[in-house]
Amino acid sequence: MAKRSGSDSGPSSGKSSKRSGKSSGPFDQSPQHAIEPIALRVAAQDRYLNYSLSVITSRALPDVRDGLKPVQRRILYAMDQLGVRHDAKPRKCAFVCGNVVGNYHPHGESSVYDALVRMAQPWSLREELVDGIGNFGSIDGDNAAAMRYTECRLSAIASEVIADLGVPIVPHKPNYDGTRQEPVVLPSRMPNLLVNGATGIAVGMATNIPTHNLGEVCRALLKLLRDPEIKDYQLVANDSVQGPDFPTGGQLVNTKEELREIYRTGQGTLKVRGTTQPGATLKSGSKYLHITSIPYGVNKSVLVERIAEIVLSSKMPLIEDVRDVSTEEIRIDLQLRHDADQAKVLAYLYKNTPLQTNFNVNMTCLVPTENPLVGRPERLGLKEMLWHFLHFRLEVVTARLENELAGLERRIHILNGFVLVFDALDEIIRIIRRSDGKADAAIKIMQRFPASKGGLDEEQTDAILELKLYRLAKLEINLIQEELNQKQKRAKEIRLFLMESTDDTNASGRWGIVRQEIEELIEKFGKQKSSARRTEIVTVEDEAEFTAEDFIVAEDCHVLVSTDGWVKRQKQIVDPAKSRMREGDRVLACVAGSTRSTLAFFSSFGVCYTSRFIDVPASTGYGEPIQKLFKMKDGERIVAVVSLDPRVIGNIQENPKKPEHCP
Repeated sequence: MAKRSGSDSGPSSGKSSKRSGKSSGPFDQSPQHAIEPIALRVAAQDRYLNYSLSVITSRALPDVRDGLKPVQRRILYAMDQLGVRHDAKPRKCAFVCGNVVGNYHPHGESSVYDALVRMAQPWSLREELVDGIGNFGSIDGDNAAAMRYTECRLSAIASEVIADLGVPIVPHKPNYDGTRQEPVVLPSRMPNLLVNGATGIAVGMATNIPTHNLGEVCRALLKLLRDPEIKDYQLVANDSVQGPDFPTGGQLVNTKEELREIYRTGQGTLKVRGTTQPGATLKSGSKYLHITSIPYGVNKSVLVERIAEIVLSSKMPLIEDVRDVSTEEIRIDLQLRHDADQAKVLAYLYKNTPLQTNFNVNMTCLVPTENPLVGRPERLGLKEMLWHFLHFRLEVVTARLENELAGLERRIHILNGFVLVFDALDEIIRIIRRSDGKADAAIKIMQRFPASKGGLDEEQTDAILELKLYRLAKLEINLIQEELNQKQKRAKEIRLFLMESTDDTNASGRWGIVRQEIEELIEKFGKQKSSARRTEIVTVEDEAEFTAEDFIVAEDCHVLVSTDGWVKRQKQIVDPAKSRMREGDRVLACVAGSTRSTLAFFSSFGVCYTSRFIDVPASTGYGEPIQKLFKMKDGERIVAVVSLDPRVIGNIQENPKKPEHCP
């Protein structure tokens, strides 16, 4: 236990008392008295809990309502406040990031810029929220240019995320230094969490939500509004959410039952693979196979390098060459041998390269609580996630109507005062002309037309005195009366909307407004060419089967092992003694066999290691350390090598009657 108090005796406390010239008492507020004793275990527990909650709620997890993490929300909000909207002139990213860091996000500019860059990359988000101008990186893993060189503005669809932000309809909180307010959540009309997905690692939990098609998610929302009792599996259908839709395309190799289970529980594994197309056949007989899309999150250059390594190491002799000829669209050309089986080649690439990957779904996000400033982490299924968004939209519509009604009532109140003035216009003018000033005129008008008797109050009187003279014309009077009638009609409609129960989601009131806005979103963005589904959902019944030996060309070769533990494979070794060796090293063994045969390595610890000839690195130099092939212990070394090629040791077969003997 760490214990310290102001009454501790000791040389240091005595000197401190002498310097201050005051005796320490029970009301002493010095730093020594401000320290309270606390158990280290309790302190560590509290600090870790506070840290973990901060990371979970304020950094790593997105909100189910707007689908944004705090840094993303602050970027979009700052860009809206700066006027960098989709129809405005782009501004430097450094300008935007500096504003975000200075006003809302007290962290490094690099973290803000990284988040901004990701929202502008078409291979990262299904619907980009930022329109980036300049070098924002590439799918090959290239970094974006420095923020001082790039420009940005909000995308067109981002206007749906910040819609109605100027109206006080979402809760706000003070920023980190209390100098201004920032929204807790954005009033997004777009179901951004499902459309653009999210990924993040918090303390003790993580999230990994795949991207989806905007039109499909909106149709699922409408389907849920029509039938709130609909089952989870009914939302995973051709007329709603078919499955994830990744920005890089690809194929989903999951059954409908697997997808429904993932969306019911909010977790599972998606198998994603790239798509291919057969190409032209060359005069030599070789044929091309084009890779036209890659799995989501895969670095294209890494995929090409991995395939090239396989080609160079002759592990897949059916592939003669690989070239990346991508432009704006992905295209990787594989040149295959004339007798190559494309199905087996793809099966090999799916297993040994990132052409096929697993996407681990974890639909964890923050859901609203009674405290509007704090969210609760929870793993949600598809239906729950859709319901949270719909109820949020209902809250936004309700707040928007209430705010509009308050404004209408204020305006109606002023217009009623104008109408009263027009009925007694001459008398009002006479009072004003006989007054000493504005304040005197206001007092006299309110005395002549007291509010207690249906007359004018202070607000109405001020509006009358600010009225321009031309508004007293007969035509203007008619326009004011017409405006009053329209405002009263609209206020009556809103009151009916607010009085209507929200239990029936098929009603035409507030739920009708929610439904209409979703339909408008489909009409505006869901029917664009870029919003068409990119990821195919396929069912593979019979996967091409292969063994690694199918692709090994049977060639005679030699494997040489040195006493210092170096190993290499060469096609032919005439004289092992003349083979290239390190100084002081010598040949331990030189064995022959086929590339499809197996080697047995015996160690000084009595362990036998096996390896195929083809797996031994081919080299004309010194070779590679034996530890690259096997995980050996300290001090362990190879003492003997035996080729298990049948031509070397004969046809050894196990005797079924006496398995302990060989014939």
